[in-house]
Amino acid sequence: MKIGIDARFYGSIGKGLGRYTEKLITYLEQVDTENEYVIFLLQENFDEYIPKNNRFRKVVTKYKWYSLLEQIFFPLQLLSYRFDLMHFPHFNVPLFYWRKFVVTIHDLILLHYPTAKNTTHSHFFYWIKFLAYRVVISYALYRSEHVIAVSHFTKKDIIAAYPSMTDKVSVIYEAVDDWCPILPQNEMISFLDQCHLIENKTSKNIISDEIKSYVLYVGNAYPHKNLDIFLELAKQFPLQIFVLVGREDFFYKRLKKRVEEENIENIFFLGFVDDQRLSILYRFATCYFFPSLYEGFGLPPLEAMVRGVPVVSSSRGSLPEILGDSAIYFDPENIDDAKQKLTEVLISDTLRMTLIHRGYVCIKQYSFRRMAEETRDVYTRNMNTKEK
Repeated sequence: MKIGIDARFYGSIGKGLGRYTEKLITYLEQVDTENEYVIFLLQENFDEYIPKNNRFRKVVTKYKWYSLLEQIFFPLQLLSYRFDLMHFPHFNVPLFYWRKFVVTIHDLILLHYPTAKNTTHSHFFYWIKFLAYRVVISYALYRSEHVIAVSHFTKKDIIAAYPSMTDKVSVIYEAVDDWCPILPQNEMISFLDQCHLIENKTSKNIISDEIKSYVLYVGNAYPHKNLDIFLELAKQFPLQIFVLVGREDFFYKRLKKRVEEENIENIFFLGFVDDQRLSILYRFATCYFFPSLYEGFGLPPLEAMVRGVPVVSSSRGSLPEILGDSAIYFDPENIDDAKQKLTEVLISDTLRMTLIHRGYVCIKQYSFRRMAEETRDVYTRNMNTKEK
């Protein structure tokens, strides 16, 4: 059987979606020795993927996501391959693709936060865009052979908004790598020094260097991520450093402008950081703080747990489901609750060690290989269904 995968998000350009797509393909290569795969990539990430299974081949496409060309010309390219099944790892399924496909839905954020604050464009343009989103996601759900949800929370969210999907959605958890890259001592010291996180630079041994205490956040700055809370916490914890890592965009620039205007000196913006250096930031963080108002899965807290970092998390969305008892939770819209929970973790070595141990247990529940196996099984079941 011939399967196509829309991998335009593959790798770092796709952020969380890119990581999901990359890991899915990597492990499908290991677990599927029967089907043939065609992987569609953009020119920007074409060289990132190197097939390691001769049943996998890659094809370049020039149609970027969320574009009009994606809707008109991308399906023509896909249809020419006459796939038995196509997998779209995101909701943006071309409306004119009429052959069988499955779709992964990570969340319904745009349904819950339909506000023009989420865009740099005019309100009118945003609402046109929002209407297009409703049309595309409805098509993706109703026309798909099957829907993969990344958590039970997301599955319930889909069914609440689209009740007829009850028997069509299954949950396949995402996962996190259970290892992290290690850089040489001198490179770690140099990087932390560049980030202004080392107080004592006289030693060449990073273990004995005095690394400043810092609270870490990794991710984007979209409004539902609720990063404004860092400004309030930074004011109430003037001796504590807050480090935010994420590619600079309109939303990060807006947040940085507020920090400058309010003269808050203990918030550090580090921009995009590659995986090796990101592991350093995770490794030496006092805790990881995740104030999101809505998450379909919540990968960054798991990445922190892999690296032995205690997690202070919002109690919203899928986070209690995914993190279980391995995090300490707070109401993300209650600054006093957030302050109290953060204080507990900062002052208690015992609590931090308990959360670290629970984090190591938690991450064992999730496996990219199992994710790929269960996804392959979805392919197998749905390639044999009749065309609609």
